[in-house]
Amino acid sequence: MEEIKADVVVIGSGPAGQKAAIQAAKLGKSVVVVEKEPTPGGNCLYSGTIPSKTLREAIIDLTRFYERQYRDVRDIKEVTISELNSRLSQVIEEERTMISRQFKKNNIRFLHGTGRFENPHTLLIVDSDYRLSYQIKGESFIIATGSVPRNPTGVPFDDKIILDSTRLLRIERVPKSMLVLGGGIIGSEYASFFAALGTEVTIIDKKDHILPLLDSEIGIHLQTSLTDIGLRFKGRKEPAEIIKEENRAVVKFKDGTSLSADCLLYALGREANVESLHIENCGLTKNDKGYLPVNALFQTPVSHIYAVGDVIGGPSLASTSMEQGRLAARHACGVETHHFPTFYPIGIWTIPEISCCGYTEDQLRELGFQYEVGRAYFYEISRSHIVGGSTGLMKLIFHKETLEILGIHVIGRGAAEVVHIGQVAVSFRAKIDYFIDHIFNYPTYAEAYRIAALNGINKIKHRR
Repeated sequence: MEEIKADVVVIGSGPAGQKAAIQAAKLGKSVVVVEKEPTPGGNCLYSGTIPSKTLREAIIDLTRFYERQYRDVRDIKEVTISELNSRLSQVIEEERTMISRQFKKNNIRFLHGTGRFENPHTLLIVDSDYRLSYQIKGESFIIATGSVPRNPTGVPFDDKIILDSTRLLRIERVPKSMLVLGGGIIGSEYASFFAALGTEVTIIDKKDHILPLLDSEIGIHLQTSLTDIGLRFKGRKEPAEIIKEENRAVVKFKDGTSLSADCLLYALGREANVESLHIENCGLTKNDKGYLPVNALFQTPVSHIYAVGDVIGGPSLASTSMEQGRLAARHACGVETHHFPTFYPIGIWTIPEISCCGYTEDQLRELGFQYEVGRAYFYEISRSHIVGGSTGLMKLIFHKETLEILGIHVIGRGAAEVVHIGQVAVSFRAKIDYFIDHIFNYPTYAEAYRIAALNGINKIKHRR
């Protein structure tokens, strides 16, 4: 067993852990990263963001999804799991190499093994055979171990029929039919991927529509788009029992009805991945939502132990996790920092993709704001006609009197990229007429800002 001393010990090497470690190293601290996988990357690289988004792009490319507007929509090119896995393996290897290079460049020591707290200042590392490999004494610890699917004991999970989002990546064939329990981000993303592959997909949720966190108009637009590629949604239904019957997944609902399919994706929640950490040895416990509680500086109740990323719950985005890791490391190293920003974009990688930043109409109505909306439909944009697929909408919400931009909501191809134009404009306190007074490249998706701004401004007294 090797004894190690470090200024900062980061547990987990996903986006939050990577940025925490690099920031601490840039500040001249000795940094150790502990990861249960043999190579860095964390859940994000092996079972989360990178695999799911790579899968999405591979499906779009290999099925020639955007060419369908020029052909019969039923003409879906058959794609095998091996073709998808080939693309996935290549991307994972490239990402893994890049992360390892960054750690080496910044003199960050990477240790493979499972960490568990012995006491608030000591972490023990064991190998796959539970043999003690390292004892690390640290001044500060940053827990960035991510989250895992919440798997109830009464659900018969396996690797073929009853799946969670991690198991889904290991399936050996494209199913002919699939049930998805949960209309949140993970459920909706994977449901749209498999619908694009030609699988008969049904999303089931207790809510009356998918992705209720969205601006309602964007949510309706999404549901219509998914229906167009064959996906079905059944709302206001709660499962009573999930079973396997004759190599099929069967869900019996509380209303007495039932549905069956070749497989089922269970996407009803996640919880902190701290099972092996023995957090009780340093005085920590999960909160009632299953995550580690932290303050605004990402300190747990034990002040020298921080927690960042999915392990603390929402917003559970790789982008926000990176910034949480960076800010936690700065505070742990005793340098100037700031609170986590409240204004940031959310990307949802359904087909079509969605991105939003700022207030929704429902939120503004509750706050009593006087607002107006400008819209640009993608069927109005030449770029859509050129590249295939005219589904989409850009929605700009702004104050009726001050013209201040209050929300940017985009659904359609390129949404997660173009949303940043609006984000930057808001950060510089630009008003809606900013987009009218500037020229955008043509033909691009970005020109939707000008179209939406003109549409909105023409509805109020400030006519241009």
